[in-house]
Amino acid sequence: MQALVRRSLHGRVSSVMNAGTSVGVMVAVPTILFLAGAWRYAYAFFAVLAVIGVIATWFFIPSVSRVVPANAAPVQPISADQWWRLLRLSLFAFMMGFVSAAFWIFAPDLVVNLGSMPSDATGWLWLGVGFAGLGGAVVADLADRNNPPVTQALMLMTLAVSLALLAASPDNLVISAFSALVFGLAYMSLTGLYLMTGIRLLPGRLSMGPVLPFIAVSLGQAAGSPVVGLLVGSVGYADAFAMFCSIGIVVAMLSPFYPRYLEYEPEEETEEDTGLQAAYDYQLQDEEGEPYSPVTGKTESY
Repeated sequence: MQALVRRSLHGRVSSVMNAGTSVGVMVAVPTILFLAGAWRYAYAFFAVLAVIGVIATWFFIPSVSRVVPANAAPVQPISADQWWRLLRLSLFAFMMGFVSAAFWIFAPDLVVNLGSMPSDATGWLWLGVGFAGLGGAVVADLADRNNPPVTQALMLMTLAVSLALLAASPDNLVISAFSALVFGLAYMSLTGLYLMTGIRLLPGRLSMGPVLPFIAVSLGQAAGSPVVGLLVGSVGYADAFAMFCSIGIVVAMLSPFYPRYLEYEPEEETEEDTGLQAAYDYQLQDEEGEPYSPVTGKTESY
């Protein structure tokens, strides 16, 4: 992406790539329908696919030369303001992952145990999550260009509503599937928004800015899963989902503290070099603090 896409479109393209993972969720639905009784073989099959993906990445994504030009200035350290905004972004991402763990881990158990649905009916949940998740790229892009804090609040409220819908009518397949649609749209919109915000907060550090909030989401899910399990065992599925719904609403109310973007000078529309080496050069700075351009000597502003 860094080699072929204009830097001004990095956030938008990254959001589309993030929403594209929803296709994998939809593709996994046949596994639930046809291999529910042979889950060990299903897990082994997906493990093999993961290994093939790693090998394909190794061969098809080339590396960039790490030889730093002599006239390139050292990379500027991250400012205290940037760290503070990244911390707030990561906290919101962590709490979103914490709340979403209830649906990702226990939604199928809820409709089967509390709603008395057959186990293969849970496939419709993941189909709804994957299908609606594709719309997350559009929502994240609109939020990025308009009002990220408001969108963060709306999407977190939407995610909380999906938990409430599922807990209220686990025996109704239509409502359960609708809750999955709502959850998929909210989850992918939020992850796309966090990714784009990370890119905006750390321009020139694309290997760090969007990574921190995604790690926070994963840590939140890891922390939320055992908490949901303990609550399910003590108060039941419905009350546990209601509690996590309440947590999501409280976090949404704190959205005015969502980090806004740092102010940069507007980017001029100039022709950019492309290619892997150019992508690396754009991450360097010359002695004047401008992006390094080794061939023409020209500079561009972020």
